[in-house]
Amino acid sequence: MPDAQGCVPRTGSLATHAGILTATIMNPHIRYKGYEVAPAAQRLPNGLFAANLTIEKTSASQGQAYSFDALDYFFDEEHALAYAFRWGRMWIDSRK
Repeated sequence: MPDAQGCVPRTGSLATHAGILTATIMNPHIRYKGYEVAPAAQRLPNGLFAANLTIEKTSASQGQAYSFDALDYFFDEEHALAYAFRWGRMWIDSRK
């Protein structure tokens, strides 16, 4: 069930955290080559957005997850989300 911001809380390592707008608002599931990629843009006190990212292997029975915080900083939320997703795709491609 969506919360007040329209986010759908999820269990496990990809749960929505307070203060972070995740990609679940615009796209509930971003899957790429057997991974679930969850970019997030966190608004900072200085007005910038930190590009954060969680990647989880979807085929693993226990769901191994990787979390990356503050990959870079952006003036726009959309740029932070796009950068995190692009960075995640490159990370996945480098592991195969």
